[in-house]
Amino acid sequence: MPGKVKGLMERLRDGETVVIAEGYLFIFEKRGYLKAGHFVPEVVVEYPELVRLQYQEFARAGSDVVLAFTYYANREKVKLAGREHEIEKINRTALRMAREVADETGTLMAGNICNTNIFVPNDPENHAKIKGFFKEQIEWAVAEKADFILGETFSDYGEAMIALEAIKEYGKGLPAVINYAWHKREVNGRPATLDGVDLCEAFQKLEAAGADVLGLNCARGPATMMPLMKEIKTYVKVPLAAIPVTYRTTEKEPNFQSLTDPISGVRLFQQDLDAALCSRTDIVDFGKSCKELGIQFVGLCCGNDSHYTRTLCETLGRTVPASRYSVDMSKHYVFGTQSNLCSRYTKGEGKQFTA
Repeated sequence: MPGKVKGLMERLRDGETVVIAEGYLFIFEKRGYLKAGHFVPEVVVEYPELVRLQYQEFARAGSDVVLAFTYYANREKVKLAGREHEIEKINRTALRMAREVADETGTLMAGNICNTNIFVPNDPENHAKIKGFFKEQIEWAVAEKADFILGETFSDYGEAMIALEAIKEYGKGLPAVINYAWHKREVNGRPATLDGVDLCEAFQKLEAAGADVLGLNCARGPATMMPLMKEIKTYVKVPLAAIPVTYRTTEKEPNFQSLTDPISGVRLFQQDLDAALCSRTDIVDFGKSCKELGIQFVGLCCGNDSHYTRTLCETLGRTVPASRYSVDMSKHYVFGTQSNLCSRYTKGEGKQFTA
């Protein structure tokens, strides 16, 4: 059993990079345990052993954080799946397993709150309702001994601020990480939140309100997220987070909801997104960009899987348990270089495979 684990803020103050593996929704949807559409994490109570295994896989791939799978486990979302009566069970089961795996692997455990998709600007009753949703999830995370709270995928400044205020009020002093998902809205030619606040100014307001880490997650792939991260860095002083989706977004199609099939022109989201997946080399480039910019809280969101997380960690200079099985093409029967391989393939007829 690992000893006392260094906390999030201590790591960041010491200049360390913290890797967080995300992407549970798409992982379990692909495997047939989660319904695309409402994306409610029913798998947590239906097949908890699979969730535990995914936690373990991500830790083995190098994630410094076991993120409890409570994304979209707020009261508004679980109602869509007819499981509002199980909301506490879903949350606490996900949190408890995450705590156990974190303790087993010497990693941090994070509670997770997210966009509710019901936020309405300038509506105090709506805001109080949302804060109530966050309150119960945060209190469950505190009770299950989370090390920090991640609030993420907010498109509105107002909802992100409600999340931060809830963490400060009910989180018993736990660090607050707040991430926006910027799709493509602009105001006066500049990136803006859905409720019309300049994105960089929104980050400054959150920093002033006490956020410990700020950044972007979801929506954009590495290619269209990192240029914005460079600008955000000039506006805030707290550590930054970059957690893109693992899809090849472009300037023309900057978020994964807008991606289209290069052959048919049909929208890819959600079930055909595999056609736009990043390569592992894309993830290497993302990791290098994070190092160059000094981004300390890094990870991968929708589309992620263990091999991507391992690639990111190795790019950051780490050897992780899963590195035992990292690619070694020197042993391949066609592309290998070892002298004991059959030369018929490596030097002769093997060229037929690539001609």
